[in-house]
Amino acid sequence: MSGVLNLVSVGPGFEDLIVPRAVAALRDSDVIVSYELYLRWIAPHIEGKEIHTPPLTQERERAMLAIEKARAGAKVALISSGDIGIYAMAALAYEEMLEDDSYAVNLVPGVTSANACASLLGSPLSHDFATLSLSDLLCPWDWIEHRARHIAQADLACVMYNVQSAGRQQGVYRVLQLMLESKAPHTLCGVVKNAYRPGQQVSIHRLDELPSLQFDMLTTIVVGNRFTKRKRGQIFTPRGYNDWATPEGALLAAPARDALPGDAVWVFSGTSDGNALAAQLAARQGSPVVVSAATGYGGEVALKDCPGATVWAGRQGIEARRQALTQSRARVLVDATHPYATSMSEQLLGLALELGIPYLRYERASEFAPQDGELCDSARQAGERAIALGQRIFLATGSKDLATFLTLPGAAEKQWFVRLTAEPEFIQRAIALGVPRDRICAMQGPFSTAFNTALWQDWQIDCVVSKDSGDAGGYRAKAQAARALDIPLLVVARPQLAYPHLATSYDAVVGQLQAWNIA
Repeated sequence: MSGVLNLVSVGPGFEDLIVPRAVAALRDSDVIVSYELYLRWIAPHIEGKEIHTPPLTQERERAMLAIEKARAGAKVALISSGDIGIYAMAALAYEEMLEDDSYAVNLVPGVTSANACASLLGSPLSHDFATLSLSDLLCPWDWIEHRARHIAQADLACVMYNVQSAGRQQGVYRVLQLMLESKAPHTLCGVVKNAYRPGQQVSIHRLDELPSLQFDMLTTIVVGNRFTKRKRGQIFTPRGYNDWATPEGALLAAPARDALPGDAVWVFSGTSDGNALAAQLAARQGSPVVVSAATGYGGEVALKDCPGATVWAGRQGIEARRQALTQSRARVLVDATHPYATSMSEQLLGLALELGIPYLRYERASEFAPQDGELCDSARQAGERAIALGQRIFLATGSKDLATFLTLPGAAEKQWFVRLTAEPEFIQRAIALGVPRDRICAMQGPFSTAFNTALWQDWQIDCVVSKDSGDAGGYRAKAQAARALDIPLLVVARPQLAYPHLATSYDAVVGQLQAWNIA
């Protein structure tokens, strides 16, 4: 009698997510071949059967064992979690089959990790999406990067499998940086650990928050697209895109690319001193100046602050920037973005090198002095020190690193107070991370020493975390207020990049441009 090979999917974890056809296949099988972990989910359906459990690293051996049993005439169930046909055992079984094998093959579909994780987040996969495994055991890493880059350029929603392991720590961060090159930093994402299993954890973040998080092999990351939205504590991607060109939150205060002035000095800004630099360059009556701002609000501010300059603003990706710089024949790229916006600086450095455009970094001078407080290498280290030193902790670091601070061990036992720019998405992010509304100060800075002192005294703050944001970012006023109240100040050090040309003053920028025969 010919045997049967049932390729059985048992879903993400809980028994109630195993489809009835899988249960029937298990009960009809005489032999069960499975990774031992999966047995706990299917125990009621396999009592009294012949069971084989080769360990986790012996996937091919499991497939070959199941085939041998089926060739011998047994009814065999080869088990896989999720869907056995997706990143799982079915492909190995088909590789080992022979054309003249006579046993029947039945593949039973199941609830995939992508489906399961998406359901816990809401409905982020309602339109086109891709899946991407970050394991390079069976696929070269350069292929993974290539696929990630194209997924991001197409702005597809994406589910990342096999995110991080003990021996593969950095790959996920490289992929996230590739995503940030083409996707907007505010793109909504979900992180799910142990979906539908004990220890389940679900959280929602912006794309630019993910590089500060830690993951593992039990974690799945779901990245939305530019249309993905929040609602009732979850996220969803609209099934129909009503306006493909300008989704909500991507308002342009800028001319089209073909209307940009040619042979211009491009200033990538987003800070008050960056705008001031652009305004002074525009006033020199030399080369035309284009100011690029990352948001619609930034574009509105630049329009007021930079008379004489052309403003190009909105949620642009790397491809839009590449085309704009190329088509307008940009003469020089001045990177005046925030001192902590390393992802953007790295992208601009890469574009300048690729397109052969001179690159100049303009960065406000550091204001940190040893007597101000303690300098920390990273936001994570500053958060750990804050948890050790304080109970009522004030974060003067903006919105980007909130998730880093609020998800640290011991963070839940502290009271966190935050000051953010009055953007609805920033406020919503803080609320979603658990910050009570009465501990959020939503105002546009910078702030005076007197204001900081009064606010921290009223809130009974006993520890402050800041960035070395320079004079334009109000750093000195924060340091003076902390000293006046005798509370510890923790300062996140500036990230260091190897800039080919760095200027910290307007005169230094003009001098370098003159050396290049541009200004």
